[in-house]
Amino acid sequence: MRRIAILTLGLILAFLVPASGQPQFKHGILTITQDGRRVVVQVEVADTPAARAQGLMFRAHLDEQAGMLFIFETESRWAFWMKNTLIPLTIGYFDADWQLVGSRDMKVAPDPEKGPFEIYQPEQSFKYGLEVNQCFFKRHSLRPGARATLTLTQGAAP
Repeated sequence: MRRIAILTLGLILAFLVPASGQPQFKHGILTITQDGRRVVVQVEVADTPAARAQGLMFRAHLDEQAGMLFIFETESRWAFWMKNTLIPLTIGYFDADWQLVGSRDMKVAPDPEKGPFEIYQPEQSFKYGLEVNQCFFKRHSLRPGARATLTLTQGAAP
């Protein structure tokens, strides 16, 4: 039975990840508004299990107004970690109505490949997670209650 489950998982992942071994990310613009201010973030969209698993792994740089938007099928208390992540990040948690419900700084692990890895899980449920450079929300004075809208600009990366 275990062999069948492993084989099934392998077949599922083969369809989710292109032959290059890297998931394809959609691209979009996330506009966050609060108190009459607008902050625009160019996002890569991780909306499949393979894309969410890859996230920002192995990246050495992230532009200031860029981020990775994780989209989940349901609202829950999804957990994140920083395996193979080389950039200190902040994650903003948005509920199903695209309202910011919290954010949390995430630090690079002492050994990004082997850990140990801290698990980052919010106290509240969320459906969308936005990873950006550390302190992004503070620099832009974004706090719980801010609202976001997503406009997809491209179906997948070239």
